[in-house]
Amino acid sequence: MITTAPAPTFLSDDFLLQTETARRLYHDYARPMPIIDYHCHLPPDQIAADKTFENITQLWLYGDHYKWRAMRTHGIDERYCTGDASDWEKFEKWAETVPYTLRNPLYHWTHLELKNPFGITDVLSPATARSIYDSCNAQLPNLSARSLLQHFDVRVVCTTDDPLDSLEHHRAIAKSNFKVKVLPAFRPDKAMAADDPVSFRAYVQKVGEVTNREIRTLTHYLDALKSRHDYFAEMGCRLSDHGLEMIYADSYTESEIETIFTNLLLGWQKGVSVLSPADIQKFKSFMLVQFAEWDHEKGWTQQFHLGALRNNNRRRLRELGPDTGWDSIGDFPQAASLSRFLGGLDDRNKLAKTILYNLNPADNEVMATMIGNFNDGSVRGKIQFGSGWWFLDQKDGMEKQINALSNMGLLSAFVGMLTDSRSFVSYPRHEYFRRILCNIFGNEIENGELPNDVDWVGQIVQDICYRNAERYFGF
Repeated sequence: MITTAPAPTFLSDDFLLQTETARRLYHDYARPMPIIDYHCHLPPDQIAADKTFENITQLWLYGDHYKWRAMRTHGIDERYCTGDASDWEKFEKWAETVPYTLRNPLYHWTHLELKNPFGITDVLSPATARSIYDSCNAQLPNLSARSLLQHFDVRVVCTTDDPLDSLEHHRAIAKSNFKVKVLPAFRPDKAMAADDPVSFRAYVQKVGEVTNREIRTLTHYLDALKSRHDYFAEMGCRLSDHGLEMIYADSYTESEIETIFTNLLLGWQKGVSVLSPADIQKFKSFMLVQFAEWDHEKGWTQQFHLGALRNNNRRRLRELGPDTGWDSIGDFPQAASLSRFLGGLDDRNKLAKTILYNLNPADNEVMATMIGNFNDGSVRGKIQFGSGWWFLDQKDGMEKQINALSNMGLLSAFVGMLTDSRSFVSYPRHEYFRRILCNIFGNEIENGELPNDVDWVGQIVQDICYRNAERYFGF
């Protein structure tokens, strides 16, 4: 008589862990480790105010363009995504969508986030929507922004902040003696956005207002931005971040950049309404070098998120604005410009610690090999291939990133997972990553591809989950 083992229960304690060794690595080594969230989009004002949420929709669905994209695909009207439907109606429509997200990472994320912190193990569907909504809401008074960070044992949070941000909320958090360290990260994308001269001129004017300076020349502009970089450092900042289609590394002369800046600032007076594509590339290339050199001077880490093709739906962009779910993977060439940019900084001994994130999975091996060109022994894992990001922040994407880094670099030096989220309940993504990581190691130990030294491999797992980041960023 043939007998078969019972099918594993969905989202059990051994979720994604296929072997006994994987289970040991996760439960004994990975799970107890704290979290360093070195890149996210959490709103610091909500942490400063220790915001509580009226209902699970406000905590879970507001601003979540991942969920909105799935709902739209399922045929849900925009009113229930970003529109004027009630919070219950929006939750109800999300519950209607969830059963149809099978094999999309949203299915796993949704149920991981219901299980932790809410303790809910029911599958979300129209039949369970009301009971889950009410159960979550009943717990929300005890799940404020700060208590959620502490619940997930987060030790450091790095938000994403424009250079002109006052950082008043970070200051308030620091003065409150909150146990979680909340630090800003310098995101100067708008400061180099030469492809929109009108918005750029408005930004330059605001730079002058914030720094109390008159900006008439390129030198004035750089001095003002440098003062903001210095201010961020005073407020504990240790990282910069750039969201780019690709690294800009065109050749330029200083006189060319001065002319381009003048045309950007005064072009409307001189009849120069639009810069040439070549001038835009040169200006962005110049500004990236300035930011990189400032980062190196201060011992910061620079992050580059590369490859997003943003705002594809122009009609919806006009109606709803950016970051509402209309972006996709782009197929920009990355290798040559990365080599020129990193190599130019390295030539002058001004290459800061760097993390490269790709959105196109076709670039995995490009990134995994590029980092090896500029790891010089001065810092362990000085140049990093960042974790699976955005569309790659899922099981297949994480496994491919881990495998590419393992094959062509040192996975043992990896600074691990980040959240890259606007939600205080996204931290189970770290659990997801840790389970996937432990499953890879556990399977290879049981296949005889790695020695059966669980304690040593467990230490490597703990390094990747927490200790590498702790050492690398120096918080």
